[in-house]
Amino acid sequence: MKNKFILYLTLILILSGCAGVSSSGIFGTGVSVALDPRSVGTQIDDSIMQKSLSTRMVLLDKKYLFNVKSKVLDGRIFLTGKVENPEEKLKLTKMGWETEGVRSVRNDIKIKDKFNFKQSAKDILITSQLRAALILNKSIKATNYQIDTYKEKIYIYGIAITSNEKDEVIREAKQITDVKDVIASILLVDNLRIQKN
Repeated sequence: MKNKFILYLTLILILSGCAGVSSSGIFGTGVSVALDPRSVGTQIDDSIMQKSLSTRMVLLDKKYLFNVKSKVLDGRIFLTGKVENPEEKLKLTKMGWETEGVRSVRNDIKIKDKFNFKQSAKDILITSQLRAALILNKSIKATNYQIDTYKEKIYIYGIAITSNEKDEVIREAKQITDVKDVIASILLVDNLRIQKN
């Protein structure tokens, strides 16, 4: 019975991370290619950087496949997830900086605590609520954003067409019940190196 429960829990956690698969784009950067304001070349560069970094992390230790997520937007690397100790966090940051073409690395990786089912369920609920709010808000292109929640802190990554859209995304996140903090790494189209014509 206990093994069945753990299997179900694992499936729920894996599938909840797949809720936005259809909007992750061809290149896996968390932004729909059709709506992505970056040039196709920049999208490909970001995808190559992300795949390279993910591969090197998994070769270092297989546990990073599930425990650490990386996103690359316009040459900027964003890392989230959980590791066992501070040394691992530093090692992954260094690995991010060693990625060819990197412009910056933001490391939001946390040091692991004891697993807490109640906390994980609450984080999944917060992520789902925000994803729904972004989809329903007509002034936001929801497919341009990736959301991670850890200990009631929401991490948002993406590209906003205008500063008003960026502000609206953050406002929606702050309205979700039980959210302790919103950490937004949202780039504006005007700040991208190369944009679509």
